[in-house]
Amino acid sequence: MKDAGDKITPIEPSRKLADAVRDVKNAFADRDDVVVDMREAHRMRLDLLATELAPIFADVPADMDSFDFAVSSGLQPRLWIDAVSHVAMGRDRRTYRFLKDTRVGRVVLAETTEMKAVADAVTRYVAERVVERQRMMEGSMESAVPGLHRHVVQEAEPPIQSETRRSNGWTTFFAGLGLITAGALVGLAASLAMFWDRIVHMKISF
Repeated sequence: MKDAGDKITPIEPSRKLADAVRDVKNAFADRDDVVVDMREAHRMRLDLLATELAPIFADVPADMDSFDFAVSSGLQPRLWIDAVSHVAMGRDRRTYRFLKDTRVGRVVLAETTEMKAVADAVTRYVAERVVERQRMMEGSMESAVPGLHRHVVQEAEPPIQSETRRSNGWTTFFAGLGLITAGALVGLAASLAMFWDRIVHMKISF
């Protein structure tokens, strides 16, 4: 046993909190450096792709504002083609992934390590959008301009035929009126024949 007068010396910890904090900071710094390196590598490749596609972007009609053609910043840079499609880099920093958002989810239009191949895929996509817009505009113009659609229209009858129909109508009217008059006269004559004897007898009585 130790004497009551002996002092107890605290055991010095083998690791201090300050050392642990310093280690965590170093780990974060190393990870940030990796993230920054990855982001810079992604952006550099996307910038090269944008330069490759610059002539295509320049040929798009000026009145088409549906395309973006811009490299965005952030943790994962992207080359935006339009509001629903973009090119991003894979985790290996070498694979180009041409993606499109649809109603059923995100689909991969192209995935390759060759910049020319993905540039061709983007060019094809842009061409398809341009043609779709042209067809839509042509359809709208055809529906707006009557001369572009040929409809079969029944020709109007000549005025002579109209006058002929009118004269035929009057002829039918007068023919019917004549038949009615003739019928009335026949009926009157029959009545006179039936009552003629009575009329003569009445005259003799007078």
